[in-house]
Amino acid sequence: MDIEMPGVNGIEGVRQIRSQFPRVQVLMQTVFHDDDNIFQAVCAGASGYLLKSTSPAGYLEAIRDVYEGGSPMTGSVARRVLQLFQQNQQLAVHTPDYHLTNKEKEVLQFMVQGKSFKMVADALGISYETVRTHTKNIYAKLHVNSNTEAVSKALNERIV
Repeated sequence: MDIEMPGVNGIEGVRQIRSQFPRVQVLMQTVFHDDDNIFQAVCAGASGYLLKSTSPAGYLEAIRDVYEGGSPMTGSVARRVLQLFQQNQQLAVHTPDYHLTNKEKEVLQFMVQGKSFKMVADALGISYETVRTHTKNIYAKLHVNSNTEAVSKALNERIV
């Protein structure tokens, strides 16, 4: 799966495939090796992450690796994943507790995924107004004023 695709991007594509067919393994194949794309692809359920510079033999090896239960990654991507993990461990020690409820964390997770209030309401089986109330509480607890700020803080501080 490539990240840049018409219609639905590859990260959302992986998310949809894995939600409907959890046993299907998806390898990301892309030119993007930035932290955000790697993190989002892995969180969406990607089984591996290869750069397009990978050799044909490397693709075949990666397919075998996924089939056998592995998670192949291009070396530089694996390094970024390790660094992200190490940073996450350091943040976990220093991350303040914003006292978000479990429902607020769920709503925030959907916000990070780019879901609208209506989509969140449908997914959680709650009303649109309840989602708005949770969002206002999230803003207050995170000391932010917008969806963008909340999502940025959630990603940067690994709140969800």
